[in-house]
Amino acid sequence: MKLRIKGNSLRLRLGPSEVHTLIESGRVEESIRFAAEANASLTYALELVPSGPSPSLLYRPHEITVLLSHEEAEDWSSGDQITISGHIEVGSDRLEILIEKDFACIDRSAAENEDTYPHPKAGAVC
Repeated sequence: MKLRIKGNSLRLRLGPSEVHTLIESGRVEESIRFAAEANASLTYALELVPSGPSPSLLYRPHEITVLLSHEEAEDWSSGDQITISGHIEVGSDRLEILIEKDFACIDRSAAENEDTYPHPKAGAVC
């Protein structure tokens, strides 16, 4: 799972195996370590919830969890929909949340595109 943060937006991109794990177990997560100390890490996760506003976010020190309704995740995982988007109000601002299927890059090797969805424009001629 890839995490991209830019300004007040947060984007998670998942490959097919991660989407499968999400649907089967209800959660996928990754962690990044910034230093040797035990508390110098950040975990980011996508977790399914039975119902409620979707997507939403749970923030705890050292962890960001995007919450997604199980029904919305099922529809997204089994269909042609690429992105789930939403936002949450954060004080006088808002945080945009995007959850996307991770597509293969057209200009990368097969090894670099491992566990990605086929790019919809692969093989297209301009």
